Amino acid sequence: MKYLFILTACIILCSCSSTSNKNTFLTVSSPDERIQVTFFLNENGEPEYFLEKDEKKLVESSKLGFILKDYDFSKDFEIVEKRHSAFDDTWSPVVGVYKSIRNNYNELKITLKEKNDQKRVLDITFRIFNDGIGFRYNIPEQPNISKIEILSEETQFNLAGNYSSWWIPGDFDSYEYVYNRTPVSEVDSANTPISFKTKDGIYLSIHEADLTDYSDMTLKKGAKETLLEANLVPWPDGIKVKGETPFQSPWRTIQIAENAGGLIESSLILNLNEPNEIEDVSWIKPMKYTGIWWSVHLGFETFETGPHHAATTDKTKRMIDWASKLGIEGVLVEGWNKGWDKRNKSKEIPDFLQATDDYNLEILADYAKSKNVELIMHHETFGNIEHYEKNLIPSFEMMKELGISYVKGGYAGKINPSEQYKHGQFMVRHYRKQLETAAKYGIMLNIHEPIKQTGIQRTYPNFMTAEGVRGMEFEAWSEGNPPSHTVTIPFTRMLAGPVDYNAGIFDIQFESIDEKEFNWRKPKKKYPKNPGPSVKTTLAKQLALHVVLFSPLQMSPDLPENYHDHPAFKFIQDVDVVWDDTKVLNAEIGEFITVARKGKDSPEWFIGSMTNEEPRNFKIPLSFLDNNKKYKATIYKDGVEAHWEDNPTSYEITEQEVTNETILDIALAAGGGQAISISPIY
Repeated sequence: MKYLFILTACIILCSCSSTSNKNTFLTVSSPDERIQVTFFLNENGEPEYFLEKDEKKLVESSKLGFILKDYDFSKDFEIVEKRHSAFDDTWSPVVGVYKSIRNNYNELKITLKEKNDQKRVLDITFRIFNDGIGFRYNIPEQPNISKIEILSEETQFNLAGNYSSWWIPGDFDSYEYVYNRTPVSEVDSANTPISFKTKDGIYLSIHEADLTDYSDMTLKKGAKETLLEANLVPWPDGIKVKGETPFQSPWRTIQIAENAGGLIESSLILNLNEPNEIEDVSWIKPMKYTGIWWSVHLGFETFETGPHHAATTDKTKRMIDWASKLGIEGVLVEGWNKGWDKRNKSKEIPDFLQATDDYNLEILADYAKSKNVELIMHHETFGNIEHYEKNLIPSFEMMKELGISYVKGGYAGKINPSEQYKHGQFMVRHYRKQLETAAKYGIMLNIHEPIKQTGIQRTYPNFMTAEGVRGMEFEAWSEGNPPSHTVTIPFTRMLAGPVDYNAGIFDIQFESIDEKEFNWRKPKKKYPKNPGPSVKTTLAKQLALHVVLFSPLQMSPDLPENYHDHPAFKFIQDVDVVWDDTKVLNAEIGEFITVARKGKDSPEWFIGSMTNEEPRNFKIPLSFLDNNKKYKATIYKDGVEAHWEDNPTSYEITEQEVTNETILDIALAAGGGQAISISPIY
């Protein structure tokens, strides 16, 4: 049951002198009083804040404000009003990792006014939760401001120590990097989320929430070694953000946890977004899917038409048949439409309405329905944004007529119009336009090469999942992803939102490619693009990824032949994709993680445990299970001699009876994992 408690107390400071403002420290604490933010104006009238937990500083005094095109909006302020309030509510996500989420914070809203003749006003709002803070800027409608052109957002994060940091570069076009682990003093630039560990063992993560009509906030090194400053992605003319009053920024967020798992269990980012805008959500349905995808990345089929074209009518029918037989709800087809053949020669090549001559979209849409399988449309834009926006409504109308409710979007390559960045305000507006238009047509989205997630799935739950990470495809045609990568993502990229990583490769070393007996072209050599063991995990870790990495659309990407009659595939069939509860049982960033999740409207639990290059042994209490109940645990584990390099496909399946008093012994091979399904015994 929802409950709501709002307490508001207003204290208005009228005609405050600069002296009184300079000495005024305004504080706001978390509901449990352990986290505290203090705001003040320095001697130049510049707004600053600092952050403490249990009376220890985590963030030293850090500046706030803007440099606008025509004036400096970061100094010479006085405080004219402050307002304290408290909020406590519980809400239920349409899809997520919890059945319900508590939204409990204390708020401080400060109104600043310039002391010069212009007397322009800036509001700064702080919300303090038990698991972190958020703050945002508001520029209200007023006589001396109408047009907003931001040259620089002056937000700082002046960290109180040279914390350990997990980060990727502040690239304005891509998040597809392996994560670095360094002291913060070695961070030159970073995309968010960026996560930290203090010497006292406190974990932090800096990100943003509710990114709406603004540009992506990256971070850059400031004047001191532990100072990070906001660095907004610019327009081609150098302006960072353009708008009009009333105007507000996204929330700048700092998650705080006493252990690494606490970052994952936090709902702070979601809580700082607006409630669901979609009245009827009955059509929003999470699912598992497969598709015509991996074979093309391996290099023995093609996106282009011709003798080795992957997306043909016959091949898609076979994929639909296989999905239907094994209970996989959806089939993605990439390369179905005209335009792929000339994608390097034309600026407006994708055709979102016409299929290739060897792919009959109408027949396949009907065939998928007859098999109770969802056909997933693929819209690869190649970055041609104006062309895609012209076709957005017609393509969604066509999908609606065909009964297709899912689309995977792609933005490979540079953005056209040129000189725009993928993470700038121009593209933020585009991604939101696509999302809102899809909602009107009852369409769910999976976006690759996206703007980063900032919790907008609370407001628009048809935004199912996104890539925005160096995912499984890199294992097919590059040096791949190290074993530490997948045990870093949960504490960095996944804090932003669901991640479409495409886990579930069973033919880890590509051993069966040469021997396949089907009418697809065989590769010229065993490893067409990657000359070594391709997927740098064990098979059991591929299963565990389905629990650890949350995505309401979860792909089984390998070739169907590699799943056929494979005993381990039963875990993928059984595991849920959305959850009623989530518990991180142990974790250390970049090293290991064990997550337990309770099935949606189900008494079943699933556990995923994973490690980096180091083998590990854990004892995991099952105290989260119901009292006085017996369960059957089906355990998919690394074989005794398993190793991600030398013996990745060695695995065992065992069963045992468990209760909430059971302590499981979990053994993980190097680069390995373990996946467990736990069902009540009736």
